[in-house]
Amino acid sequence: MKVAKFGGSSLASAEQVEKVVAIIESDPKRRFVVVSAPGKRSSDDQKVTDLLLAVCTRLCAQEEITDLIEEIYARYTAIAAPFNIEQVHLDRIWQSLAAFQTLPTQDNPHLYDTVLASGEDNNAKLIAGILQSRGLAARYMNPQELGLLVTDEPQNARILNKSYAKIAQWRDSSEILVIPGFFGYTEAGEICTFSRGGSDISGAIVAAGLQVELYENFTDVDGIFSAHPGYVHHPESIKEVTYREMRELSYAGFTVLHDEALMPSYHAKIPVVIKNTNNPSHPGTLITNQRDNLDQPVIGVASDEGFCMIYIRKYLMNREVGFTLRVLEIFREFDLNYEHMPSGIDDISIIMRSNQLNPVLEEELLRKIAYEIDPDELRMTHDLSMVVVVGEGMRQRVGITADSTAALARKNINLEMINQGSSEVSIMFGIHKEQEKAAVRTLYYTFFD
Repeated sequence: MKVAKFGGSSLASAEQVEKVVAIIESDPKRRFVVVSAPGKRSSDDQKVTDLLLAVCTRLCAQEEITDLIEEIYARYTAIAAPFNIEQVHLDRIWQSLAAFQTLPTQDNPHLYDTVLASGEDNNAKLIAGILQSRGLAARYMNPQELGLLVTDEPQNARILNKSYAKIAQWRDSSEILVIPGFFGYTEAGEICTFSRGGSDISGAIVAAGLQVELYENFTDVDGIFSAHPGYVHHPESIKEVTYREMRELSYAGFTVLHDEALMPSYHAKIPVVIKNTNNPSHPGTLITNQRDNLDQPVIGVASDEGFCMIYIRKYLMNREVGFTLRVLEIFREFDLNYEHMPSGIDDISIIMRSNQLNPVLEEELLRKIAYEIDPDELRMTHDLSMVVVVGEGMRQRVGITADSTAALARKNINLEMINQGSSEVSIMFGIHKEQEKAAVRTLYYTFFD
């Protein structure tokens, strides 16, 4: 059995949905289908999710939403038009959208979750109806009926372990089950959505619960490339990558697959393949627990912007017991996360996401650190990018760090930070964001012909 997840670009129009139907029809093992909400039909179009966000904004402002409801419904009817599906499926979608009018907006922490989840939920109803119109034994499966239970954390839900046993009960279903991605239900029956890229998470959860042989994630590219195609001309495609490598690449900017989506499949030891809806015969990129071919030490070069760094220097810092703990307690007090923390004998650098701060909060944080730590030097650096060289084969190859730093030096790229974990799967460089593209290019051409 296989779980096939289709992203928004694969379901944006009737033409795209026709390709999806053909993919499902071509392999009887594809018995579990997870769908996203319809995406953009063109570069200047809006995703259904964007329209639903506008609905939320208007509801909170107590403004009229009828025109938005009609526009969203029109997206679904346009997709359905060529397939001659039964009207009952479209009626259910309309009823779901019309119900927004009666949603409580005051003291309702699940408002956004309920509205946004309808994009995937209604699309699953639609795709199930389309498959039925093609003579396939298919049915819409609500996540609550499936048993997909999550924590009560609006817009940031996590799966409850008891869900996997509940999902496993559907393993012998004789029908194709079409499941909406992106959300689950709390034990109290409230809708809660996952974080961004949540449909990928849903697909991985379903695959893990059913213990299928393969989780297929269909998108609009032929798998994963070794570098950003906008930075490097025709980068190599990756045929096979480990979960650990993919996690590093996803964290550092590879957006094909949400990094959190890997965990359920990783723990269940289920391979994932990234495939192209528009080119389904392409083998795509296989993600596995372990790969045997490590001849190429570096599998990819990734980058992401939006970081800042707090640098703290204090003489004899290494002699102060609990110094790092005191710094981290300040971060906890301000409810801040840090990403990396390389250190020396007398200094420490704390890398964090810039979107956690505003000018007022930044000033208060630095003042608190100055008062509590009394450093010899304290400074904040903004507009940083993280560039990461990733590969399991680096552990067996001497000189990867030297080759990387030499390549960056040749392009006069100044390094604000270097960080390599003990696993030796990745090396991270902190640089100013205006040098990001140049850094990715020089590192790519250093390790790939």
